[in-house]
Amino acid sequence: MRAKNLEWDAIKVDLFKAEQYDAKYLKLNPKGIVPTLVHDGKPIIESTLICEYLDDTFPVPRLIPSDPWQRSRMRLWSKMVDEGLFEGVTELSFSAMFRERMRNMPEEIRQKRFRNIGDPRRRDRLMSTYELGVQSPFVKHGIAAYERAFKMLEDRLAETGPWILGANASLADVNLMPFTARLDYLGLLDLWVKDRPQVKKWWAFVREWPSFKSGLRDLISEAEFSEMRAHGPKIADEVAEVIAEVRRNTAAAAN
Repeated sequence: MRAKNLEWDAIKVDLFKAEQYDAKYLKLNPKGIVPTLVHDGKPIIESTLICEYLDDTFPVPRLIPSDPWQRSRMRLWSKMVDEGLFEGVTELSFSAMFRERMRNMPEEIRQKRFRNIGDPRRRDRLMSTYELGVQSPFVKHGIAAYERAFKMLEDRLAETGPWILGANASLADVNLMPFTARLDYLGLLDLWVKDRPQVKKWWAFVREWPSFKSGLRDLISEAEFSEMRAHGPKIADEVAEVIAEVRRNTAAAAN
C-alpha cells in the first residue's frame, strides 16, 4: 500500500490477547489470522492474496509482471511464503519471545489460549513449540523452509538483481520482505545469509527502499525492537545447530 501511495485506516489486532478469535473478527477472517483487508465492505484474507488484490485494484505502479512466465516466477515466492515461511516465522518468533510469556501466564489463561486455536494443526504447532522450543519439529520445519528459500534466493539473484525478477521490485520481493525482516530484527538472519553475498546485497537494497521503510520498518516501536533484540539471540545457538543439520542432510542427499 505504501508503494502505491494509498491511504487506509489501520486497526490493531493483538494476537497475544487472542483478539483474532473475537467473534466480530472471525466473521471477517474465519481462519483467525492476520492480516485482513476490508475494501468496499468486502474482506480479503491471506497476505499474498491481499497483495495481488491490491495490485489488480490499484495497478500503478504495477508490482505483478505482465509477462506470464515472469508472473509464474513471482508466484513461486508467494507459494514459498504460504507453504513454509509464514509458519516458520511464527514458530521462530514464538520460540524466541512468546514462549517465555506463556510460561509466566496463570494456567487457566494459558489453557484458554490453547483452546482458542480452533484449528487442530495450529493447536499442535503451538503446544509443540511451547513444550519443546527450537527442538519442536514445527520449528525445525520452519528453519528448513528458510534454508531452502535463501538458497534459492542466492541463486536467483546471481542471475537477475538487484530485485528478484530483475530491475524492478515485484510482489516476489514484497512478499518476502517481512519474513526476512523478522529474522533480522531477532538477530538471527546472519545464521542463514552470512555466506550468501547476493542475499545480503538484496537485503541491504530492501532496507533502503522507501516503501519498505515507511510500510514496515517505521511502524515498529522501539519497545518492540528492543524485545526482539533481547530474545532472539537466546535461541541462536540452537537455530544454528538445526541449520547445520539441514545442510548436512541436503549435502548427503545430493551425493
